Amino acid sequence: MNPTPASSAPQSGTTATDAGADASRPLSHGLKQRHLSMIALGGVIGAGLFVGSGAGIAAAGPSIILAYALSGLLVMLVMRMLGEMSAANPASGSFSVHAERSIGPWAGFTVGWMFWTLLCVGIAAEAIGAAGIMVHWFPGTDSWMWVAVFMAIFCGTNLAAVSNFGEFEFWFAALKIAAISVFLILGVLAIIGALPGTDAPGGSNLTGEGGFMPNGANGLVVGLLASVFAYGGLETVTIAAAESENPVKSVAGAVRTAMWRIALFYVGSMVVVVTVIPWNDAAVVKDGPYVAVLDHLDIPAAGNIMNVIVLIALLSAMNANIYGASRMSYSLVVRGEGPSVLGRVYGGVPRLTVLASSFFGFVAVLLSYWWPDTIFKWLLNMVGAAVLVVWAFIAVSQLVMRRRLQREAPEKLVVKMWLFPYLTYVALAATIAVLLLMLREDDTSTQLYFTVGLTAVLALIGYARQKAVAGRH
Repeated sequence: MNPTPASSAPQSGTTATDAGADASRPLSHGLKQRHLSMIALGGVIGAGLFVGSGAGIAAAGPSIILAYALSGLLVMLVMRMLGEMSAANPASGSFSVHAERSIGPWAGFTVGWMFWTLLCVGIAAEAIGAAGIMVHWFPGTDSWMWVAVFMAIFCGTNLAAVSNFGEFEFWFAALKIAAISVFLILGVLAIIGALPGTDAPGGSNLTGEGGFMPNGANGLVVGLLASVFAYGGLETVTIAAAESENPVKSVAGAVRTAMWRIALFYVGSMVVVVTVIPWNDAAVVKDGPYVAVLDHLDIPAAGNIMNVIVLIALLSAMNANIYGASRMSYSLVVRGEGPSVLGRVYGGVPRLTVLASSFFGFVAVLLSYWWPDTIFKWLLNMVGAAVLVVWAFIAVSQLVMRRRLQREAPEKLVVKMWLFPYLTYVALAATIAVLLLMLREDDTSTQLYFTVGLTAVLALIGYARQKAVAGRH
């Protein structure tokens, strides 16, 4: 099958339409509306929710509900801004393209390669986590064997037609949604005393054991930081929208339904957990909040059931991260911000960027085995606050692009940010506030310093490239 050569990078001064079509023309449009809907739904349900939320509950107590609600409001604003720009100019590079067109090529370079690094490190972390579950089930096996199997499977599916990625994510998301829906139903029944063998807890667990905020404002801040990073993954739907049958309609629909998904799955889950069992129950952190609740309700084999769900969540995130990383790097390449040799499309799929992204992820796995406390830890720290940097770039880009669209192409404003520009400024201020709050904790402050360092290095490289290109013209 003949490869499709990469299009030339858009020059400064091209129209928004040109930038919006940066890499989407050669790519196939094999994702259906049902794929996009499920990718959007599944994107908010990750292993961080099923397991990682336990640490947030232990720190914040019942006020974790408030923490998830506040961070959820911020995510809604970010997704609304991103949805406005992506519906106006669908692009496989998503916010990287928008940053380039709104702020400058250096910004697109910086946020694009930062997000690519974030996703590739995520691939490694998820592969290691999934392998750990398999080794638990099959004690005689080695972790590296499972990592190799998972990497081969999902690299293979992403090398094939994009519809394969869509199908995997469709069924992964369906299983996650079914699992969390059953959990919420059982939790509500237990809360109202309608579940056989259980008594309605009332508000005793919400106000007892130290009150609604047992660890005060400090506990709430720790819970807030934990909840913010649990929302990562929603951005992938705007990347995938560029390869859907109807990009504008797809991204608009996904963004418009983000509110009830966040409220139902995240905030609803936290309400169930801290209402059904005491927040300081040791099992919340040891086994995970979902397993702790299911065990409390005497649901048979709760631990094994949740291990299956967590495995699905990890594999789903792995699959989505390989996809997102390959599309982001492909978009950067065709805009002249990466090795041009990677900018070829085979059968509607940028296979070279899929291989490059998977290879980086696999190398990161090897680093975790060889130097777990040095190089791999540095990698994890470098992307620790990356999602917040991405959100800040999205907010600034939307401030610029919205005014430009209102002047030049108001008909493209299919999705509009609420109360513009006030809520955009609120979202930007909230993002900066969360970054500053990271300075309060040793672990998060280290991550912040590393991420700031990576951002500065990428920005300097991007700016130097921008000046070099301007000098040639």
